Amino acid sequence: MSFDQVAAPMVVAQAAVSTPHIVAVGASAGGLEALERFFDGLSCDSGATFVIIQHLSPDHKSMMANLLSRHTAMPVVMVEQDMPIEPNRVYLIPPGAIMHMGEGKLNLTPKNPRTLTLPIDVFFKSVAAHYGEHCVGVVLSGTGSDGTRGAAAINDAGGFLIAQEPLDAKFDGMPRSVIATGLVDAILPVDQIGARLLAHITNQPIVQAAVALEVHADRALAISPEAALNGIMHLLLQIGGIDFQEYKSGTVMRRIERRMNVRQVTSLETYLELLGDDRNEVLTLRRELLIPVTSFFRDADAFEILARQVVEPLVAKKQAGESIRVWMAAVSTGEEAYSVAMLFLEAFDQLKRWPSLKIFATDVEQQNVETAGSGTYPESIAAEVSPQQLERFFVRQGNNFVVKNELRQCIVFARHNLLNDPPFTRMDLVVCRNALIYFRSVAQERALKRLQYALLPGGHFFQGSSESLGDLQKDFSPVSARHKIWEMVRPMSHPLDVSKGPVSGYGYGVALTASQKSRPNRLKPTAVDQGFATLLKAFTPPAAILVNGRHELVHSYGEVHRFLQLREGHASLDMNRILPDPLVPVAVALVFKAGREGVSVSSDRLKFTTPEGDVEYMRLSAWPVEAVEGERLTLLAFESVQAGQPADAAHTIDLDSETAERMEVLERELSATRESLQATVEELETSNEELQSTNEELMSSNEELQSSNEELQSVNEELNTVNAEYQEKIDILNRLNADLDNMAQAVSAGTVFVDDHMHLTRFSPDATHIFRLRDSDIGRPLDDLAHTLLYPELIADLARTLKDGNKVEKEIRGINGLHYFVRMLPYSVPSSSAKGAVITFMDVTALHEVSRLQHIIDSLSEHIAVLNSAGVITLVNTAWRQFALANGDPALAFSGPGVNYLEVCKDLHEAPDPTAMSAQRGVREVLEGRRPHFSLEYPCHSPNEERWFVMHVSAVGGEQPGAVVSHVNITEWRKLAAGVAP
Repeated sequence: MSFDQVAAPMVVAQAAVSTPHIVAVGASAGGLEALERFFDGLSCDSGATFVIIQHLSPDHKSMMANLLSRHTAMPVVMVEQDMPIEPNRVYLIPPGAIMHMGEGKLNLTPKNPRTLTLPIDVFFKSVAAHYGEHCVGVVLSGTGSDGTRGAAAINDAGGFLIAQEPLDAKFDGMPRSVIATGLVDAILPVDQIGARLLAHITNQPIVQAAVALEVHADRALAISPEAALNGIMHLLLQIGGIDFQEYKSGTVMRRIERRMNVRQVTSLETYLELLGDDRNEVLTLRRELLIPVTSFFRDADAFEILARQVVEPLVAKKQAGESIRVWMAAVSTGEEAYSVAMLFLEAFDQLKRWPSLKIFATDVEQQNVETAGSGTYPESIAAEVSPQQLERFFVRQGNNFVVKNELRQCIVFARHNLLNDPPFTRMDLVVCRNALIYFRSVAQERALKRLQYALLPGGHFFQGSSESLGDLQKDFSPVSARHKIWEMVRPMSHPLDVSKGPVSGYGYGVALTASQKSRPNRLKPTAVDQGFATLLKAFTPPAAILVNGRHELVHSYGEVHRFLQLREGHASLDMNRILPDPLVPVAVALVFKAGREGVSVSSDRLKFTTPEGDVEYMRLSAWPVEAVEGERLTLLAFESVQAGQPADAAHTIDLDSETAERMEVLERELSATRESLQATVEELETSNEELQSTNEELMSSNEELQSSNEELQSVNEELNTVNAEYQEKIDILNRLNADLDNMAQAVSAGTVFVDDHMHLTRFSPDATHIFRLRDSDIGRPLDDLAHTLLYPELIADLARTLKDGNKVEKEIRGINGLHYFVRMLPYSVPSSSAKGAVITFMDVTALHEVSRLQHIIDSLSEHIAVLNSAGVITLVNTAWRQFALANGDPALAFSGPGVNYLEVCKDLHEAPDPTAMSAQRGVREVLEGRRPHFSLEYPCHSPNEERWFVMHVSAVGGEQPGAVVSHVNITEWRKLAAGVAP
């Protein structure tokens, strides 16, 4: 890796400094207190955008904005659809919604109330996808494991993770769950998170870290960046056991830069010194370089195609007793291995075939292997696994789901380096997803060949969506090219190279001297081994085998194939199964004596017939070997002797006596075994009786449970019925409530409801014109509220109504000149002791205006009537009524309100009268708007006297047009005029 490769990612990172940081804060139970303390310790001008994701009830209005505004000077807003984000602002998730991060804006989708939703995980994943290394995830107090999966996505994208110290959290479920992933960069009390967050955003070094590294500053500066990087790679190989030189340089550098940013280190040289002093940091860097990001059924469409086009056909062609072998490489924490196993077990049930299933799941990280082997996952997997699969394959334990034995026993988890260790063989299916993309091209090719070598002819290979087959494309045909599922049509044409790849040249870049360059290279290890093998052949020791305490073959030396043979049946490395029958009793006796006494022993000369039919003479000897890790080992040697060579008495044993002694020991062991077996049988009989008794009790309990279950079912049905009734009543109440609101608005009367303490419980919109009311006034005493009424007895009348239950009706005035008709009515709730009163204020100002108009025209001496546009009389004054009374119409049947005046003018005279015709015509013209007014002088004589009147008609405009008719008695005026006339 060159210095340019080292520096390039840093330049890109520096160029992107101006990108704002998005701080996603996840909290649940106990989160309000944690958020308040978090913002108390946070600067309001950090330049970052803060997004708060909580678990909120969709049925209640959130007051979080008002509560948090007291603890920060930043604006706190509730998110709306497609809301753009701004720095130094706090955004809150609204109730009943799932929030996603878009490009510079926040998006909302409705929450499905019927399924488990994890809003923190969802938002963490979306913000990681859009903002990468500029996103920060903070997990505060809460129960469950929401945020754990999303935290892995933020770590994968190069973001920064902070978790609240569990002992500092009110509920520690969420912090502990995310801390257990090993991906969290800082675990702090919530009061200190703000300072650490600001230090990360502004890239300021932490004082403690800087002081700790001052001692090594001079030595670190003496190393070039390229040499420092080689030193880091060397430490990773030495301590972590993985050669990251075979990984893509860009990926390696980004992860190193991220750890440098987390540890607030500004140079590779200083970071190398930190790694040298902190072994845990080496392991953390190694774990992050491996990028442990996975999930159940990741890319669900691809797994669906795998199940339908690979798994089901594979199960269909297998018979009972046949085996299905699967290799899952680079499985991380095992989710995908369990996903594939679930597909096979479901196919077994669907097709009614149950072949043997063995899945070999491997990963290079031992911690991942142990996590996968435990089969324990957070409750957030409910968003990835269907409810049916959760019920069948998992059992819930606290806040976790644990894999059931049916699923677990199908998989063998083991540590395996895909680039260095030999591959598995004879596999029906090989799965390696999203691991090859991190390798360099040479390493990718080597890994692909190993994966191909593992497959049977016609086997299938399942890759990640971003991976390809490279030069091996010609050896595979696509099952689904889009989802990278392949079938091998041509196996490898040449032997597999299982070497561990090129040896990386790590070091500190120190130049070799001329003398060093002129020295010949050291011999390679293979040459040393070849020399040693030649020496052994020249001075050959006897062929031998090394066996353990169970008489099983552990290792062989020399040409032992002449003395070993395989038998039919199951494979075994036991001496009784691999040695020829004539040699078995001798070998067993020798190994037994050598192991018991700790000395080397030999047999007499033995006659042995080789598989080719040749007769040879040999001697067996057993040599005790020093125990390794507590296991006793014995070396059994096969020494060839000449036919006439005398036996060495010093090293021989009496085979008959040893055999007799061995038989005695075996008989004693057999007797002890029989006694132990008899005791076990008696114990089993006792246990069987107890189990029978327990079984009877369980059967009785089961019957009681069944009876209880039937009762519970009956109660459940009743509850469902009651629930339906309540739901119907709620709907009725909702409709009545809506009707009441609409009626209050339609009546246009101010209405106020109070309880028995005269506290306001409800009001109509028109009541706000009388009382200065707001929604926040609900619950306040009515006498505390200002109003516009000249009604000092209001509270006294209301108290009397509440006490006596009597209705009160009054007409009062307001300070604005309006008149109201007040009605107070008591009410009570039939189903409770609650009481109250309702007060209505009807505006009767218009009625008062009409009454005043009537009084005005009644005071006039002229006979006045008001006509509408059709000529119908609508109003008359007192003078009109008196005239009608005096002229034979006391009930106003012919000249009162409701009578058409045009008809009256026509019917006054049976014979056509010019004056009446003129009056009718004049009134009609005024009503029709053809003239503004009309006057007519006419006689109206009575039997007793002559009378003259002047009729005057004037038009009335406005919303209700018509006319005013007046009749003035001018008899006296005419008499006076006649008396003074010449």
